[in-house]
Amino acid sequence: MLAYLISGITYGFAAAVSPGPLSMYLVSQAVGKGWRKAMPVAFSPLITDGPVAVLVLAVLSQVPTGLVSYLRVLGGALILYLAYEAWKSFRDFSGDDPETAAAPNSLLKAVCINWLNPNVYIGWSVILGPIVLSGWHKSPANGVATIAGFYATIVAVMMAMVLLFAAAKSLGPRVRRNLIGISAIALAVWGVYQLWRGISVLTAAV
Repeated sequence: MLAYLISGITYGFAAAVSPGPLSMYLVSQAVGKGWRKAMPVAFSPLITDGPVAVLVLAVLSQVPTGLVSYLRVLGGALILYLAYEAWKSFRDFSGDDPETAAAPNSLLKAVCINWLNPNVYIGWSVILGPIVLSGWHKSPANGVATIAGFYATIVAVMMAMVLLFAAAKSLGPRVRRNLIGISAIALAVWGVYQLWRGISVLTAAV
């Protein structure tokens, strides 16, 4: 069981620290809104991955290319919208305490980002899913250990990232504004990349 627990922890850490739309959104929220507003984003995988796991493990043997491409296009469009919101925060930045600002529904947006993130489906179909199924066939405790290790690690690491980037508030308003601008650029680049990959595959298939 220990080997499966370590596998879950390892993959959870890698998933949390790898650059992606959810981690970029988490950073932009932590820097722009403060840790209290950004912390719910760290728990979004607990909400989104359940339906994905059921879909992948019970219905799909692998994620169809067409589904991945459509998810990339939809996800890219959503990320570009979030990049625009981050840019507006950069443009209108006043240096006020972000904890007193009106709170957007960051958790809902994070859930939408994750459901439109192809990496979640690919990860469950080719990495996490096979490990869980292999362990479960030997002993249900192995499958549970893999899942527990994965989600405990990914949530803990994302919570640490929220606190780390929210600490930029103490560096002064200029640093915070620049970090918001950087996060807006990063989100825009990732959104364009997702759109390009999705559209190029769909166009080639026609």
